[in-house]
Amino acid sequence: MKCQLTDYTTLVFDCDGVVLDSNKVKTDAFYQATLPYGEAAAKAMVEYHVAYGGVSRYKKFAYFLEQIAPSYAEQQDSDLEALLQTYAGHVREGLLSCDVAPGLETLRRQTPNARWLIVSGGDQAELRDVFAQRSIAEWFDGGIFGSPDTKDEILARELTTGNIQQPALFLGDSKYDHQAASAASLDFVFMSGWSEVANWEKWVSDLRLAQAHSIQSLLAS
Repeated sequence: MKCQLTDYTTLVFDCDGVVLDSNKVKTDAFYQATLPYGEAAAKAMVEYHVAYGGVSRYKKFAYFLEQIAPSYAEQQDSDLEALLQTYAGHVREGLLSCDVAPGLETLRRQTPNARWLIVSGGDQAELRDVFAQRSIAEWFDGGIFGSPDTKDEILARELTTGNIQQPALFLGDSKYDHQAASAASLDFVFMSGWSEVANWEKWVSDLRLAQAHSIQSLLAS
């Protein structure tokens, strides 16, 4: 983070593990959705999901059918839709009940001139509905964006349209968040408190990344 938080024109937030304490919700949903294929396949799906945090469910389930459970390839289209629907059912309930990051509303008040966006690997329509139901959608005046578009595609598009203006900061909890932020020339802060990145301390140290435990730890005193 090269500037003070209040100096940024745009703040871009990942959702899971940053705004919502929903990483475990998603991990469990991947396990439950793929369990009919066998426990070994479900565990392999979870390992892949955690290793590639921030990547959309569409790509993850496609990988599952192609690489983890390839014997179902002939039924792939119907299986993919069934997996997505089962997963979405588990996720929706969790997203409506999990914790919202403490301090988020205070941070919104402390950055009144910054445009806020959600850029997530989660399903865009699902995110917009959940945020509206939880009465936090209005804080993200720059929009709530998600899959099937990738984070790279969303950031590139919103930069082109001028919705994201520099200086801009991405707050994320995955390696993919950092890659996407770097590719888009956004500053980055790794949010560690709810992250599922293994050995994140070494990764953050090796890359000399800015790091914060939580939204609350970023608040001005």
